[in-house]
Amino acid sequence: MAQSSNQAVGVDNTFRRKFDREEYLQRAREREEKEKDGRPKSKSKGPPVQRKPLKHRDYEVDLESRLGKTQVVTPIAPLSQQAGYYCSVCECVVKDSANYLDHINGKKHQRALGMSMRSERSTLDQVQKRFEVLKKRKTTGSFSEQDLDERILKQQQEEEERKRQRRERKKEKKKEKVTEEQPEVDQDVAAMMGFGGFGSSRK
Repeated sequence: MAQSSNQAVGVDNTFRRKFDREEYLQRAREREEKEKDGRPKSKSKGPPVQRKPLKHRDYEVDLESRLGKTQVVTPIAPLSQQAGYYCSVCECVVKDSANYLDHINGKKHQRALGMSMRSERSTLDQVQKRFEVLKKRKTTGSFSEQDLDERILKQQQEEEERKRQRRERKKEKKKEKVTEEQPEVDQDVAAMMGFGGFGSSRK
C-alpha cells in the first residue's frame, strides 16, 4: 500500500508544456537589444531653463465672488463653468478655496507662470529703502500710550452704558409682567369678603 501511494502509477504527464530555455533566453536578448535601439538617447544636456524669481501678486485673489450663489453644473460644461475654482494658467478646476490657494502658491503653477520657487536676494540698498518706507509709515500713523488709554477708557464707558440700558430694559419688562398678572378686582366683592385684593402681599 505504501509503495502505490508514493509512486503515481498510470498518471500521464506528457500533456504538460515543456519550455525550451535556450529559445526564451534568445528572445529576451533580442528584446533587450530592440529596447536599447528604440530608447531615445539621454536628454541633451543643454543649458538649464532660467526662470524668474518669485514676485508679489499684482492682483487680488478672488475667493468670494461666487460665494453663496446657486449654480447648475453639468458634466459637459467647460472647465471654467464647472463647480469650484478654475485656474486659467494650468486649465484645471480645484474644488475648495484652501486647495486653490495651495495650487496657485505651488510649484506647478509657478513654473507655468515662468517663475522658480526661489525669491530674489535683496541687496543692502533695497533693505535700507524698505526700512525708510516703514519708518515714515510708522511716524505718520503713530499713537502714544495716552491714546491707547483713552481708547480703553472709551470702550469701558461704552460697555457700562450698554449694561445700564440692558438693566433698564429688564426692569421695564418685569413691571409689564407684574401689571399683566394682576387681575382686575371688583371693589364691592373685595369689601364684602374683607380684604383689599387677590394679589399676594409679597412684593
